Amino acid sequence: MSPHWTDREAPPPARSVAHTTTNTMTDSVSSIRVLIAEDDANARALLVELLTTLGHTVVAEVSTGREAFERAKAVSPDVVLLDVHMPDGSGIEAAERITEALAGVGVVLFSGDQTITLSDREVAATSAIAFLPKPSPPRMLDSTLRLAATRARELTAARKDAASARQALENRKTIERAKGVLMRRTGSSEEEAYSILRRTSQDRSMPMVEIAKAVLEGEPALSESKGAEKSEKSEKR
Repeated sequence: MSPHWTDREAPPPARSVAHTTTNTMTDSVSSIRVLIAEDDANARALLVELLTTLGHTVVAEVSTGREAFERAKAVSPDVVLLDVHMPDGSGIEAAERITEALAGVGVVLFSGDQTITLSDREVAATSAIAFLPKPSPPRMLDSTLRLAATRARELTAARKDAASARQALENRKTIERAKGVLMRRTGSSEEEAYSILRRTSQDRSMPMVEIAKAVLEGEPALSESKGAEKSEKSEKR
């Protein structure tokens, strides 16, 4: 018999997967684009109707883990609502593939089997926000989807910030090395060497780090060192 997603149901509380609560709502996410992966056609239809009533958009509905992964790549939903038990294998495996391939897509796992627990590895691999019982009250489902979408966006932003910080550090190191080369070549001070890089950058309308790289490419010792590094890497392969 298919589960009924109504407020009259009294299922056990959702088990938190991330260290956060599902009652955290955010007004910044008004409508969630959801992909539903549920092998029971009746339950899937009820979910589509419920989510539409809650104001969300169901961008795809599938019945297997493989379809969930393929459709998620095609439609880029905000959240994938994924049944743990799928006919072609574990929904957890599909969640792992989605998380690995699609940054910014939240995952919410759900199941009618109350004995299921996730290992720490599975929690980390799927980045699941919550593990909901089936059925869950509409308000719980709604708040969990919103939370998942928000957390996924925050995680993506944090990763971008971290990548930008790493790149900025690498650029700074390159500029510092180029300054040293100019100081040796021209006998200029550190401040003068930096001014040379800055003026050249402005004159050529190029980022200073690209000017710095050009300076380093013209340094024989550095070029030889770079060639030796490449040769060593090739030998290791």
